[in-house]
Amino acid sequence: MGISQNSKRYKPTDKSGDTLVTERLKALSVRWKRFGYRRLHVMLLREGFEINHKKTYRLYKDAGLTLQKRSKKKKYEKRGMPERTAKEMNARWSMDFVSDRTRYGSNIRVLTVIDEVTRECLALEVDSSLSGRRVSAVLNRIALFRGLPKEILTDNGSEFTSNVMNAWAYDHKVEHIFTDPGKPMQNGYIESFNGKLRAECLNQHWFQSLSEAREIIENWRLEYNRIRPHSSLDNLTPEEYALKLSSCY
Repeated sequence: MGISQNSKRYKPTDKSGDTLVTERLKALSVRWKRFGYRRLHVMLLREGFEINHKKTYRLYKDAGLTLQKRSKKKKYEKRGMPERTAKEMNARWSMDFVSDRTRYGSNIRVLTVIDEVTRECLALEVDSSLSGRRVSAVLNRIALFRGLPKEILTDNGSEFTSNVMNAWAYDHKVEHIFTDPGKPMQNGYIESFNGKLRAECLNQHWFQSLSEAREIIENWRLEYNRIRPHSSLDNLTPEEYALKLSSCY
């Protein structure tokens, strides 16, 4: 057009209308908390605002109204091989499940809980099925005579990853560590204990009923803690080793 670039300047448009749109976006976001910018844009058009979706998105983002995406996967703070440096009781409890059957084919499920340092078996909960709520109840029962642990270590079974267990760990300020999927030996202490339970108790009995299984398995737990020498504890029983530790601290 023959006009010098030095004489032509861009004149910014009046943005006073943007403030009005932003305020209206904020008001709509309060009313419709889970609406994204696209739905809010439709609401603005219904109210007579002349605005395109790009500008709506810019003002929506500048106002800090962007929705946080809800993650479908649970996020675990700690996962993988835990450190094995603890030397005091209740530093970490390990848990797992062992399965068996009665002579008539009924399911037997055993929740095993041990103290990693003293190797004491704190509980062997026996039933046909055990939920996350039942697991948390067992932990509360142990805590009555034992106190709470600093950490618990489990695999990724549904009972351990349940909302009930998540709430229990949070409420009691206990750190819940999960092994990596498909790597049971990251929880090697409980795997070793489960092997002893199966070889020395479950494989030695043909349980007629669930009540008989409870009685026999509990008797074995008491013998394990009080009578059975443990090679890794210098052939002391777990209870003897726990008593020795308590006298040192």
